[in-house]
Amino acid sequence: MKLMIASLVTETNSFSPIPTGRLAFETGLLTREGSRAEPRMHNVSLHVWCRMGEERGWDIAESLTAAAQPAGLTTRTVFEAFRDEILRDLETHRPDIFLINMHGAMMADGYDDCEGDLTARARAILGPDKVIGLELDPHNHLTDAMLDNATLIVNYKEYPHIDPADRAVELFEMAADAAQGKTRPVMRAHDCRMLTIIRTLMEPGKSFVQSMKDAEGHDGVLSVSLTHGFPWGDVADVGAKTLAITDGDAEKAARVAEEFAAKLWDIRDGLRADYPNIPTALDMAEAATEFPVTLADMGDNAGGGAPSDSTYFLQEILRRGIKDIALAPFWDPVLVTMCQDAGVGARMRVRIGGKICAESGAAMDLEVTVRGIRENMSQTVAEASISLGTGVWLEADGVHLILSSKRTQCFSPSVLEDLGLDISTLRFMVPKSTNHFYQNFARVSAQVIHVGSPGTVTPDMTIIPFTKRDGTFWPKVENPSPDLKHEMIEERTS
Repeated sequence: MKLMIASLVTETNSFSPIPTGRLAFETGLLTREGSRAEPRMHNVSLHVWCRMGEERGWDIAESLTAAAQPAGLTTRTVFEAFRDEILRDLETHRPDIFLINMHGAMMADGYDDCEGDLTARARAILGPDKVIGLELDPHNHLTDAMLDNATLIVNYKEYPHIDPADRAVELFEMAADAAQGKTRPVMRAHDCRMLTIIRTLMEPGKSFVQSMKDAEGHDGVLSVSLTHGFPWGDVADVGAKTLAITDGDAEKAARVAEEFAAKLWDIRDGLRADYPNIPTALDMAEAATEFPVTLADMGDNAGGGAPSDSTYFLQEILRRGIKDIALAPFWDPVLVTMCQDAGVGARMRVRIGGKICAESGAAMDLEVTVRGIRENMSQTVAEASISLGTGVWLEADGVHLILSSKRTQCFSPSVLEDLGLDISTLRFMVPKSTNHFYQNFARVSAQVIHVGSPGTVTPDMTIIPFTKRDGTFWPKVENPSPDLKHEMIEERTS
C-alpha cells in the first residue's frame, strides 16, 4: 500500500487587514518534513499517519507541510505554488491513499474554497477509486467541492482543539479499510441553518460531542462530524453543518446527518451567545470574592485572524485604575526589539497597541518597566507546541502587559509564568482568545468570563457583514425555516 501525506493550513478572516503571504507560512511552519518537525497543531497528524503507515510496512511519501497563523486572504501566488507542489507529488507518487490535514476555511485571492480546489485537482490526478482523506478543523466551510472529491472527511470534535491526533487515527483507519475494500464510505451533509460558537468542554456542547462518538462504530456508521463554521469568513457556505459517513448506505448517512442537525437545533438555547461587554465584565470581576478571574478578550483573537493588538480592555482598565491584572499577548515585534535593546529593569515610555487597523483601537502611551524577556517562547495545547517568538513582560503600575514577536492567541497561563510573573498574585487575567484559552485557564481560575469585546473577531454572529450568504440563519433569525431544518440541501457521495 502506498500512502502520501501533506498539510496545508490557514484560516482566513475576510475582515482582517493582515495579508497571508509566504513569510506568514515561513514564520509558522513550512517544511517537507512535517512528520519529523516538532509537533504542532497542524503537523501532529502527520506524525500519527507516518507512524501508523510504518507499522503496517507501507510505502510512505511525504509532501509539503505549510501552516500560517489565521489572517486575511492568502496571496494567490502563494496558494497556487503550495497547491501545485502537492499536486506534483501526487503525480509522481500516485498513492493508493492521500491524507491531508487542512483547516477547511482557507481563502486566497481568486479562491473562496482552497480546500475544495485542491481536493478536486487531487481527484482528477488520482482517479475515482483512490482514497482521499481530509482532516479538518471544525471551524470550516463544508463545501460541495470537498464532499464531491474526498472519500472521507473528519473534523476535530473538540473546541478547544485538543483532539487532532485522535481524529488522525480515526481517519487513517477508515482510509485503510476503504483502500483494502473492507468498507465503502458514503458521505452525507446537512445544513443546520445555524452559526454560533460551540464550546465542547461544557454543556450542552459536551454531551453533543459524546453523542457523536457514541453513534460511531454501530449499525454501519463510520463517523459523525460537526462543522461549526468559521463566522468571519465571508463565503456562501459559512455555517454549521452535520456530516455522517456510513458503510455503503447513503440513506442512513443522510438520516444520521439530519438527526444530528436536529439534535443541534434542540440545544440551541444553551448555545445562545450572551457575552457581557468590557465594562459589564469588569464589574462582574471586581465584584468577585475569589481570584484570579479570567476575562477572555474574544474580539482580538489572533486565532481568528485578529491583529492581537487591540486596546479596548486596556483603556477601561486604566480608566478604572485596576491593579494586579495581566493582559496577553500584544503582538508588537518592533516594541519587543526595543525592549531587548533596553534590557530587563529598564524604564521606558512606550506606545502599546492600536497599530494594525481601526479595529485595534487607540494606541496607549505608558511608562513601563521591563520585567522579563525570553526568547524562543512557546505554549502547549494538546501536546503540540505553539511559538510566540520572543516574549516580553512589561509592568505599568500593577498592570502587566505581555508582548510577543509572533502573532498568536493566548492558550495558557504559561505565557505569563514563563516570563516570571506569578499568577497567584493576580486578581485578573485577560487572555486574547475566543475559547482555546479555556482548558488551561479554567484550571487556575476562580471564574472565567467570555467577554464580547470589540474587534475583527466579534462573537456577535448577527452583526457580521456577510455579502455571500443569506441572513436566514439562527440566531440572526430565530426560526430560519421550520422546513429547512429538516431538508437535505447537500447530498454527496464520494
